[in-house]
Amino acid sequence: MTAAVETSRFGGRSRALRDRLNAWLPVIAACVILVLMLGVGQAVFGDFVSPRLLSSLFDNNPYLIVLAVGMTFVILTGGIDLSVGSVIAFSGLLGAQLFAAGWPAPIVLPLMVLSGTVIGAVVGVMVAFFDIQPFIASLAGMFLARGLAYVTSLKSLPINNEALGWLLGTTWGFGDWTTTPGVVLSLVLVAVAFWVFHYTRFGRTVYAVGGNEQSARLMGLAVTRTKFLVYLISGTCAGIAGVLFASYTQSGNPLAGLGMELQAIAAVVIGGTILTGGSGYVIGSLVGVLVYGLIQIAITYMSVDSWWTYIVIGVMLLIFVVFQRAIAARRRR
Repeated sequence: MTAAVETSRFGGRSRALRDRLNAWLPVIAACVILVLMLGVGQAVFGDFVSPRLLSSLFDNNPYLIVLAVGMTFVILTGGIDLSVGSVIAFSGLLGAQLFAAGWPAPIVLPLMVLSGTVIGAVVGVMVAFFDIQPFIASLAGMFLARGLAYVTSLKSLPINNEALGWLLGTTWGFGDWTTTPGVVLSLVLVAVAFWVFHYTRFGRTVYAVGGNEQSARLMGLAVTRTKFLVYLISGTCAGIAGVLFASYTQSGNPLAGLGMELQAIAAVVIGGTILTGGSGYVIGSLVGVLVYGLIQIAITYMSVDSWWTYIVIGVMLLIFVVFQRAIAARRRR
């Protein structure tokens, strides 16, 4: 009897370990691809891997890291958010107009973030309370935010503000390594998101909703509130990304953020989060952004047209989607 119990317990632990390994496989694959790309780059170019290059991977993409954090929340519930790129444009122009009017940074910067929160809340209400498909709801949010950007200004507006410029204009050095306050902020958000996903009830509910929404409702979980909150979080992250992008470009532009929502989705998928929801890690999304940034740098090193970046990303997305389908089929077996 005791032996049977021990065997059953061992088998349960073995299955749990196997399931956890399967869940991490896409993230591990993304990490392997990142290391392989660095190795191939070093072999081909000689001086490819350096503190300067690795620092630039973060320094050039803090706003994309923040977008990917918010998008991970949404995709884990099985949703999508197409509005985040347009929010970057609207928040940047809002900040430019308010700074030009003489408003102080302690008021303008929170308002820039709040503009994203409001758009996210609108999308969240449509998805959670009116049961509108996330694609349609976020598409409406995208048009709304982009329209507000054009209403704010039809042309690019310069921003001359020390507080905003400090985020990505100030460089902190650690030997040959460099970083900026904006990069530190983006990594702090990744750490906070990781804690929320794995150590809070809300995070566990996000996974449950994405895994099986009907089962989550039967378990008494707050499905409607969770679906609303993930879009609120995504919109807030888009507002923060708008602040970082405005600091990066020192301007507000109605065309800013075009296609950036697709870049964020690509990074999240490459990082191992399954589009149908329920499986993925925010650490993987960070790795996905680094892979995306490294592809851009490699294309620059090869002195070929920048459009090759999209071709490579498209091929990688197809590979990762097929890989995820294979893992899902393995789990079912």
